[in-house]
Amino acid sequence: MQETFRQVGELLLNAVPTVVLFLILYIAYKILVDGPLGKVLAKRHGLTQGAVEKARADIAAAEAKTAEYEQKLRDARSAMFKTHEARRQQAMQARTAAVAAAREKAQAQMGSAKAALDAEKNAAKQGIEAEVERLAGQIIQAVLKPAAPGR
Repeated sequence: MQETFRQVGELLLNAVPTVVLFLILYIAYKILVDGPLGKVLAKRHGLTQGAVEKARADIAAAEAKTAEYEQKLRDARSAMFKTHEARRQQAMQARTAAVAAAREKAQAQMGSAKAALDAEKNAAKQGIEAEVERLAGQIIQAVLKPAAPGR
């Protein structure tokens, strides 16, 4: 057993330079390769992740501007519709007023025409009555004159 311990001891003693060399190589790897590689990977990750986050922020900003644009567009359409409706109402009111004015004017013309017609009718009636009386007088004279000489 002692022989085994001695062989293990020699093996460990002979392994010390390999362990030291391995530790030096590990430290050199950490300093020369892993450190700069870790920095480059961290920088690359930061750039890609930053680009992704910037893209997400840009997409969110674009969606916000799109929503704002759509809201402004809806507001503009609403304002245009209200303006159109107000103009239509004004046109309807103007049309109604014009129709009412035309109706009043027509009724006034009808009234004056009716009054003129009544005046003409009365004048014609008076003229006819005067003519009837004149003709009646002529008829009576014509009837009475021939009867007088023949009696």
